[in-house]
Amino acid sequence: MDTKLGNYLDERFGWRGVWAAIFLRKIPHVNWLYTLGSATLFVATLQIVTGILLTMYYVPTPDHAYDSVTYITTQLPAGWFIRGLHHWGASAMVVLTVLHLLRVFFYGAYKYPREVTWSTGVLLLLVVVGFGFTGYLLPWDQKAFWATTVGTRIIAVAPGIGPWLLRVARGGDELSAVTLARFFGVHVWVLPAALLALLLIHMYLVIRNGISAVPERKE
Repeated sequence: MDTKLGNYLDERFGWRGVWAAIFLRKIPHVNWLYTLGSATLFVATLQIVTGILLTMYYVPTPDHAYDSVTYITTQLPAGWFIRGLHHWGASAMVVLTVLHLLRVFFYGAYKYPREVTWSTGVLLLLVVVGFGFTGYLLPWDQKAFWATTVGTRIIAVAPGIGPWLLRVARGGDELSAVTLARFFGVHVWVLPAALLALLLIHMYLVIRNGISAVPERKE
């Protein structure tokens, strides 16, 4: 974009340098396994978009949560499609993130100078698992209620602070309206903030340090 407008913006934002650093950088010869990171980023974007759309109709209270999900699925135009994308996208996020980390591990791409890139990737996996755990309760049906009851009970086995962590997670001794509100808040505010922050750091490090080439076989 070698125009007056392009030059004007480049002088103030340096967008040409950013464009070159992201899209014109040199990439070694790779294979299809290297697309797992991009696929995960695409699904994460899809989850953000569909999640925002769902929050416009979802009501995080015990007496309305299930009904609002039913309304989205059965009456809202394309609601079943949006919820389906979000539901299956959550599973896809976990699978793709794990596969991406496995590719990085087995290819040795976590070594110098990419140790911090690997660490942020591991933290992103924890955030993704957190999304799945907190989002599972939101439909507030029997399956979600009892699965979360079992899931939160696992926290209680932590030595020393287990019972305290259980009360923090549930907002009390049992699952209640406070638990639903707490899971909803973490799902739509805390975890998205952590996801975006870690993604920015992760992407910066990928661009800064580059990606590793496919390991060569030793004959």
